[in-house]
Order: sequence, then C-alpha cells, then structure tokens
Amino acid sequence: MDFLTNEKLTIVGAAGMIGSNMAQTAIMMGLTPNICLYDPYGPGLEGVAEELYQCGFEGLNLTWTTDIKEALTDAKYIVSSGGAPRKAGMTREDLLKGNTQIAEDFGKNVKAYCPDVKFVVVIFNPADITGLVTLLYSGLKPSQVATLAALDSTRLQNELVKYFKLPAAKIENSRTYGGHGEQMAVYASTTVVDGKPLTDLIGTDALPEADWTELKGRVIQGGKRIIELRGRSSFQSPAYLSIEMIRAAMGGKKFTWPVGTYVNDDRFQHILMAMETTVDANGISYNEPKGTPAEQAELEKSYKHLCEMRDEVISLGILPPVADWKKFNPNL
Repeated sequence: MDFLTNEKLTIVGAAGMIGSNMAQTAIMMGLTPNICLYDPYGPGLEGVAEELYQCGFEGLNLTWTTDIKEALTDAKYIVSSGGAPRKAGMTREDLLKGNTQIAEDFGKNVKAYCPDVKFVVVIFNPADITGLVTLLYSGLKPSQVATLAALDSTRLQNELVKYFKLPAAKIENSRTYGGHGEQMAVYASTTVVDGKPLTDLIGTDALPEADWTELKGRVIQGGKRIIELRGRSSFQSPAYLSIEMIRAAMGGKKFTWPVGTYVNDDRFQHILMAMETTVDANGISYNEPKGTPAEQAELEKSYKHLCEMRDEVISLGILPPVADWKKFNPNL
C-alpha cells in the first residue's frame, strides 16, 4: 500500500465513535502507516485497535496507548475528538467548561511532548473555543490549528441537494461562516445552484423566502437533527471531514471548505472562527468572507457570540486575559 507520508499521526479520543471512524478513514485514505490511537479509556481503545488489526490492512504500523506522552511524542499530525460528546437537549455551548478544561490540558501536552507538530485539528465542541484554548496553550502558529467548521457548509449543501433534487456537484460554494453553533452565519450570496446564483432563486417560485428561512434553520440545527435520528451526536461526517483536513496538511488534495482559524485584525479580534480558507501543506490561509449587508450583520452577530463565550472562559480562569496571551504563545 502506498502512503502519502511516513510521519506519525495521532488520533486523540480514539475509543469513541468519531475517533475510531477517523482512524479507519485515515488508513483507508492511505495517509501514513504510522498511526497512534490514544484514549484514557483502555478497554474501548484496545477494542478499536483489535478491530482495525483484524481488517488486515497492509503495511500498517498501528499502535495504541493510554499514555498521552507516548501518544504525542514525535507526532507530526494530530486530530482530537477527545471531549465530552453533545447529547440530546444540549447545545454545543453547554459543553463549554468541561471541554475547555480538556482543551487546556491538550494544548499543554502538545507543547510538552510534540512542539514540532505540523498540524492539529480540534473537533470537540464548542469547537471554536476549544480550538482557541488549544492554540493558546500549544504555542503553535495560527496556521497550524484548525477546527471543524466545514460540517456546517456541507450541511447547507446537503439541504440544497434535497430541496432542488440535484446531485451535490451541482451545488457549488455553499458556505457558512463565523461560529460552529446556532449563531453561525449562513450565506446565500456565495452559492451557485446548477449554474445560477442562489440569491437569484430565493424569493421566486424556485425557492420561496419562507422555504429558504426553513432551510437555513435545518442547517443550523443539523447536529440536533442527527441526535434526534440516531440517539447520539454526529460521528461519520466529522470524522471524514477532519481526516480530509489532515490529508491536505500532509500535502494531499487541498481542503477548500471553510475551517475555523484564528483571526485578529481590524474587524475581528483574538478569536477563532470560520473564514474562507484553504488548508494545504503550508497550513491554513484565509480571507474574510464577503456577502450582503444582511449576511455581514449575521457574521458580526456570530463573532460577538463567540467573544461572549471566550470571555466566559476567561472568567472561569481557563484562559488568561487577552492582554497576557503573548506570554503563553508569542505567535498570537
């Protein structure tokens, strides 16, 4: 089997459904033979490893450990789903305190055991804030830490596919920006449906305004819907998209769905949020989205919501005051 690289990939939270799916996806994509599975829950982790061994993958050097130092040492790529999952009746924000504490420990462990890591993907919720905490304590550059915002944009594409009864290839550049949560900004102005701008269709017989409003609501509540249908939070879609991001960082096909990235400029300060991004072997590059005045107002609202969560984490003592961030990470 040919692999994209021989460098070590560590999957944190590998005993869970997302983590185990990430492991299998990474192997089947042929990313690297050197994959390490980490989880503090030993029996479940061993069970995942045994299943993957029993697949009979050729050329694979799969290891597993409950020791975080062993897991992270020499890792060049990491993807972490190592937080508490969202359950029925919960919002992503409900996970704030516990999962940001996990993110703090994770960032500090990255700094201690693999400071030369090339790229880290954080996907446990609320991902924008857990990613920000990880970035601060890891000491990495903003271009090296991404969060899973792509899932909102693929959910928008999926809703448009179902509404217009078209193949996904006919829905181009569907985009959501800002937070990965119920305050996300859903953009219509970027999207093309079968060669026609989506904005030209909204308010016509093809897509009445009321239908568009309902469709946006389904995108925003896409994760909640999965919980209602399956009795647990999403795992296949976040696993696949996160491993696509890792593949891009390893030098494979560029990842062009929006990801969460650190932003600090005249408009958005000291926050991690979904921008118009590309992930490749150089990490993340981004541009701020352009949209209608109403879309830009939605993006501002999403940003303010993220700032409120960030400031709550500061008040909890998990993040230091913004003025002190450079003491922890000179790259910020």
